[in-house]
Amino acid sequence: MTSTPWVDARQDDSRPAPADPPDSTEVDGLLAALLRQPAGQLTPSVYETGRLVTLAPRLSGHDRRLRYLLDRQRADGGWGAPEGYALVPTLSAVEALLGTLAAGRPAGVPRDELRAAARRGVAALSGWLGTTLRISVPDTPAADLIVPTLVDAVNGQLHSLDDQPDFRWLPATTPLALPAGMDRRRLDALRGLLAHGRPVPQKLLHALEVLGPAARCRADVVPVAGAVGASPAATAAWVGEPGGATLAYLEDAVRRHDGPVPCCTPISVFERSWVLANLARAGLRARPAPSLVAELTAALGPEGTPTGPGLPADADTTSVTLYALARAGHPVHPASLARYERDGHFCTWPGEDGWSVTTNAHVFEALGWHAGRNTAKGDPAARRLLRLAGWLREQQHADGRWCDRWHASPYYATSCVVMALDRYAPAAVAAESVDQAVDWVVGTQRADGSWGRWSGSREETAYALHVLLGVGRTRRPGVADSVRRGVAYLSATVGQQDDPPLWHDKDLYAPVLIVRSAVAAALHLAAARPELSGLAPTGGRGTSTS
Repeated sequence: MTSTPWVDARQDDSRPAPADPPDSTEVDGLLAALLRQPAGQLTPSVYETGRLVTLAPRLSGHDRRLRYLLDRQRADGGWGAPEGYALVPTLSAVEALLGTLAAGRPAGVPRDELRAAARRGVAALSGWLGTTLRISVPDTPAADLIVPTLVDAVNGQLHSLDDQPDFRWLPATTPLALPAGMDRRRLDALRGLLAHGRPVPQKLLHALEVLGPAARCRADVVPVAGAVGASPAATAAWVGEPGGATLAYLEDAVRRHDGPVPCCTPISVFERSWVLANLARAGLRARPAPSLVAELTAALGPEGTPTGPGLPADADTTSVTLYALARAGHPVHPASLARYERDGHFCTWPGEDGWSVTTNAHVFEALGWHAGRNTAKGDPAARRLLRLAGWLREQQHADGRWCDRWHASPYYATSCVVMALDRYAPAAVAAESVDQAVDWVVGTQRADGSWGRWSGSREETAYALHVLLGVGRTRRPGVADSVRRGVAYLSATVGQQDDPPLWHDKDLYAPVLIVRSAVAAALHLAAARPELSGLAPTGGRGTSTS
């Protein structure tokens, strides 16, 4: 007896699409770049760079890290993205500058520039963390550990410098308070745990620097390929004076950006799986090198795979890797996802505080692809998917969008959920939520044709176009006009702007190749739907129909 796929054939990812993207060399370039720089390409982080200024002043590129901090300071004295996203990088930069000035270390940056930047930074922090106004902090990794640690450090520096004649240039301030809704309970609990001889939890290795001197050469921390928690700051905090494999890791990290560093490196599995998945969702038949496929497959263990070495395995990276391999013709059974299942949804990792919409969308996608080819209606796996689809619908906001803890933009979360539900859930389950999301995207387009949380960006415009072009439902009002304006924006801004960091880590970052692949996917989807985009249809080789 032939089993009936749980996924409607109409909603499967086998819908036809034209073969070549508007610029087919972009896909070839992406695949080549994945192999050329296997550690991955991330934008540097003000937070992480500031921590290296403090923790590893003798590491090569110190002066360039200081210059990077000065060059990235905003007009208002802060660093980083708008709203509460500015707090973590600003605290890190101010602490690094004050520490550099207090230590009197020789630097290749004029001291008057360092003083001016520190003064503006302290004034900004006083405005955000004063007695009358306290900024709120977004849900970024380890923020409830990082912020109290750095607030205490900055307060300590200001207090020690208060009576020194050479530091009368600092503005008069009251001690910085913690942000609204934040306390020290988790940091105190962690320190108490370690004081009683307990090991550092693996998921906290990425932010080991919050332990201060207690992080130094801890016996329960074992670097992986020279790195602690795939973090330059955590590695520098653990090693003290770098040498051997740790020095090689740190030197490699600073070399890539000539001084400043990203929050997480390497990110090979994360970058490769997301790029391949983005291309596959758009119907592009990317042909990754056999070595890349073999390395992704080898990364999957019984618990799945982590983003980077030394990090815990997680359901997000695992599910995207499973999906990417399946779409590349190398499916792996998704049994590793079982350990992340909770009551109706999946955690990113065991012990997660809260939940992630995009993690669950990616799990739904990976399990949906598998179920559509391997199970019958009524199968337990199908019922599990139906529960997960219901959970995803429950997380939708009243205006039609989704938001998530791993990305600052609702356009990313909304595209992840819409693409998963539309393709792998029955129409009766997905239809209303997908239509509401499409209407929200149409209604939030900017005058120049872009989309974006704070300003228009190519990345967020690509995600919006994924929602409008990647679904198989009947066209909603305004979609064709929105698509044409969005495609025109992408075409007009090629090479003219750097996408803002929007992805959550200790600091916001942009995964360069992943963003490029999202834009390439959007343009390919546009070429696949000429009745909406106005682009001339293309044909030929390269379209995935499997």
